[in-house]
Amino acid sequence: MTERKKSILHRFWRTFKHIIYPRVCLACKQRIPESLTDDILCVECRKKIRKNIPPFCSSCGRHLVIVHSGKKICAECLKKHLHFDRAFSPCRYDGPIKELIHEFKYKNKEYLGEPLSRLMIDFIKHYAVPIRQIDCIIPMPLHPVKLREREFNQAGILGDYIAREFNKSIDHRVLLKQKWTKTQTELSHAERMHNVKNSFRVSHDGVIKGKTILLIDDVLTTGATASEAAFTLKKYGASAVFILAIAS
Repeated sequence: MTERKKSILHRFWRTFKHIIYPRVCLACKQRIPESLTDDILCVECRKKIRKNIPPFCSSCGRHLVIVHSGKKICAECLKKHLHFDRAFSPCRYDGPIKELIHEFKYKNKEYLGEPLSRLMIDFIKHYAVPIRQIDCIIPMPLHPVKLREREFNQAGILGDYIAREFNKSIDHRVLLKQKWTKTQTELSHAERMHNVKNSFRVSHDGVIKGKTILLIDDVLTTGATASEAAFTLKKYGASAVFILAIAS
């Protein structure tokens, strides 16, 4: 078959596929034009993505609007004691990004791991996140019951892409979720901290002892879960724990 015939067949199949299975924006559900072949969001929703930009809070990593007490830390983090050393996230958790994460986690759209991880990878490169200092990447674990229900760990998928991009080791088994916890959505920060207390354990400390860890998650809200995970990793010998999430 000639290249010209292959091209004609390819265009025909692509047109046919869009007629039978039209692509829609995963945020607003409107149809995406055929010309935008690789997009998962329409142009308008892509414009609505809010990025975290400098200056960053030196704790949670969100955009810092006001500098308090001469420190680069937000008002919320001043009220908390968090056990991780620093968190980073490329986006704010609202609008189209919130919809994409929801589709990724709860609607079995594992393929979204690639474009979502790309946001994290680009952020690392653009803002010089200290990836060279990282000895090991660890995904935030799911409780075994939740893992069976969902059939995949979204943090593990994101972590695999990031580990490959930066040639870092990743361990999916060293940090385990041992305690079933109720959803954190409607809880205050204090209630969240209590809810996740003693949630994690380490299967073998040899992997993390004296190491700098990058803990991967999809969302950072109050930081309670990430803080408890970091506390556990440090208890078993990790020297530092950084958090990287898609959104916060």
